[in-house]
Amino acid sequence: MATGKNPLFDTATTLGKLILFLGVSSICGVLVAGLLVPAAAVSGSAASGSIQFFDTLPAELKVEPPSQSTTILASDGSVIANLYAENRTRVSLDQMSPYIKDAVIAIEDTRFYEHGGVDTTGILRALISTARGNKQGASTITQQYVNNVINSSLEAEGKSDQVLLNGVNKGVGDKLREMKLAIALEKKFSKEQILEGYLNIVFFNRDAYGIEAASKFFFSTTAKDLTLPQAALLAGVVNSPSFYDPITNPENAKNRRDLVLGAMVGQGKITQAEYDAAVATPVETNVTPARQGCAYSPTAPYFCDYVLHLLLNDPAYGEDAAERERKIFRGGLTIKTTLDPNAQTVAREQVNGSAGENPDKWGAALVSVQPGSGKIVAMAQNTVWLPEEGKFNQTQNFNVDSQDARGNDLNGLGGFQPGSTMKPFTFAQWLNEGKSMNTLLNGAVRRYPQNFPWRNTCQAPTIGAYDASAGTKDLQNAEEGYYKYMTVLDGLANSINTITFATAAQVDLCGIQKIVDAVGIHGGLPTAESPNPQVPMTTLGNLIGSYQTSPLTMASAFATFANDGRYCEPIAIESVTDHTGNQLPAQTVTCKDAIKPEVARGVAYAMQEVLNRGSGALIQPRISTRTTFPIAAKTGTNDTNGSTWVVGYTSGLATASWFGDPLGNQGRLGQNVTINGNFYRGVDGYMIAGPQFSNFMSAIAPSYGTNPFPAPPSSMVNAPYTPPRKTTPTAESSAPAQAPAKDTGNGSGNEPAPQPTVAPDEKKK
Repeated sequence: MATGKNPLFDTATTLGKLILFLGVSSICGVLVAGLLVPAAAVSGSAASGSIQFFDTLPAELKVEPPSQSTTILASDGSVIANLYAENRTRVSLDQMSPYIKDAVIAIEDTRFYEHGGVDTTGILRALISTARGNKQGASTITQQYVNNVINSSLEAEGKSDQVLLNGVNKGVGDKLREMKLAIALEKKFSKEQILEGYLNIVFFNRDAYGIEAASKFFFSTTAKDLTLPQAALLAGVVNSPSFYDPITNPENAKNRRDLVLGAMVGQGKITQAEYDAAVATPVETNVTPARQGCAYSPTAPYFCDYVLHLLLNDPAYGEDAAERERKIFRGGLTIKTTLDPNAQTVAREQVNGSAGENPDKWGAALVSVQPGSGKIVAMAQNTVWLPEEGKFNQTQNFNVDSQDARGNDLNGLGGFQPGSTMKPFTFAQWLNEGKSMNTLLNGAVRRYPQNFPWRNTCQAPTIGAYDASAGTKDLQNAEEGYYKYMTVLDGLANSINTITFATAAQVDLCGIQKIVDAVGIHGGLPTAESPNPQVPMTTLGNLIGSYQTSPLTMASAFATFANDGRYCEPIAIESVTDHTGNQLPAQTVTCKDAIKPEVARGVAYAMQEVLNRGSGALIQPRISTRTTFPIAAKTGTNDTNGSTWVVGYTSGLATASWFGDPLGNQGRLGQNVTINGNFYRGVDGYMIAGPQFSNFMSAIAPSYGTNPFPAPPSSMVNAPYTPPRKTTPTAESSAPAQAPAKDTGNGSGNEPAPQPTVAPDEKKK
């Protein structure tokens, strides 16, 4: 007789499997007794020995909020980007549609409000069904919640290999532990709290964790506004997120949705009319892709990445990089930044227009800070983060030090040679020593040999020389007509190299160094051994900008002049709160006295002349065609024309604008090139970086304040007139027969006053 056809043996087989289950449970002692206690006893109304035993077991389940998305906000509260390991936004139960609550209970756990965490009726029913060849689950919503909490905690701790999945790697012991924890959980939390927790943690596929993220992803709506068909579909997805995915398997999803609707009408959750209308509704999605990370920020991906690196480098967010990353990507933080969306929009427009189609991949960058606070209000560059056809793809931030940016094949990028934007600091030391800016100096002196008697009280070695007779070229200006006597003020306004050196020859080089250090200027390539590398002013090229530094560093340094000599460290993060509203460490305004107020005022006086009549006369920012406002700036170009600048400020805003070759390690020249349809014999500061600066400041600076700068002491401006002396050409003071076609060989800039008729390619620095 075939046992498979005998009804008695069929029954025996079923009973055998039941006995096997109970036998396994009995091995676990009173645990089974605890599972079989009615829900009322579990709630504490009858404390049996079994329940007392449960109370003595360790509390293995620590219910903490699941991994949540972190949001980075602009200063006005608008979203810059979302960061997460699991796309989840926690919402309270009253912010969920009643349909989703009823649908999940109807299909996942009909007796949810009747059992005490483990449904013994459901277990027996599932065993009988399974024994008859129809596999049926028996996990309650509480048990599923327990399982999700455990797995979420393991994921957060980096223990993904220990995650247990139903039917895959979960044994009898794991299941019994889950049951025990479910009973314990129901004694600590209400049914509403458990249901809320479950709906916020459960996985819906497509990088959507929790009902709010799933609602947004699949239907572009909120959990609160889910319709009946939408809620039933999502409730059905939970059982097998891939198989019931409405995008890839719409037919499966509809069948499951209709099953959920049938359960709801059968349990009296909806009417027959609601059921009929819902099942007649086609499965339609309205997908909003979950794009996490700074790369998907539509407005400020590089600023976002800078903020992210500030946090990842901050020990306050964890002892090591892994702990900090978990805190940021799983902690549900709200990070409010200093970014001004309006200023950012204008900055992006300016840098994106600088090089047009840009097949040669010229770089443009602009960063702006507030004097007096250091708050970064804009940070932009003319590249895209993600590859896009016809666009300059780049993940390296042009505006910041290398340690504050993501590294890639441009390993080592950390700013650019600042050129003549370094000259104001020599000028500042001149004023600092009590000298007048209208003192005449001899701009014909072009030789500074190795043994030149520089004043150098810090005894640092003076490196560099300009002496053709000793094998190095003489100091050069960009054009012939400037090897002559002129005031220190005129030398700065027109960016004359020989006047800068004549100025430095009469001051203490160490005084220049102290000013440069005090305003925060440092090299853009920090190392573990040198986290804040100095820009040594006794290396003569640095008087005219041969050392690599970042636009953010230069903007913050120039902001010191606008702030009456007080330097403020740049900050990007105003506040950080966790998912509970607790405040976490953020950046604070940190300022210090760096330059005497009268010196800062004198520099502002002089750098207004750069735009009034000097090397930046063609880029004077204006509110209208006839209306200007008080603004100071300095142009700059390095010796290869591959790095060009304008850095300047009003009373309320300081901005560094840069244009050049971001792949500078390849030695590309900014000479005899066509950019955006214009041919340039040499790209200089005022030509492309200049309009970027001017247009941005014209649009944004007035809203931050354009008050007149305080006047410097009259002694700084006035000086006894010294008539120019006729000079006989000598080795030290000979003007070349023809003006050189480039700057000096170590990062100098020289921008004589342009005239309105200057052609776009004429040499001006």
